[in-house]
Amino acid sequence: MKVRILVRLKPGVLDPQGRAVHHSLDGLGFEGVEDVRIGRMIEMDVAEGTTDETLTKMCEQLLANMVIEDYAIERLDDAKEPA
Repeated sequence: MKVRILVRLKPGVLDPQGRAVHHSLDGLGFEGVEDVRIGRMIEMDVAEGTTDETLTKMCEQLLANMVIEDYAIERLDDAKEPA
């Protein structure tokens, strides 16, 4: 089973990388971009019986820094994945 985990900075945590991208987009003439936040996406293939509790433990113990980051877990249906 495929799982996608989205990790992003909590609201209020400064995002210098997002700030740099925002500044660069503005410099390239892209108007209307009000804010940019950078995160990361982790895709994993896990055993079919992997529980939500196990996935949560993975996120909280390794994949996300719980002090400054939030995460969301998404189970993907293989049939819905683009080719």
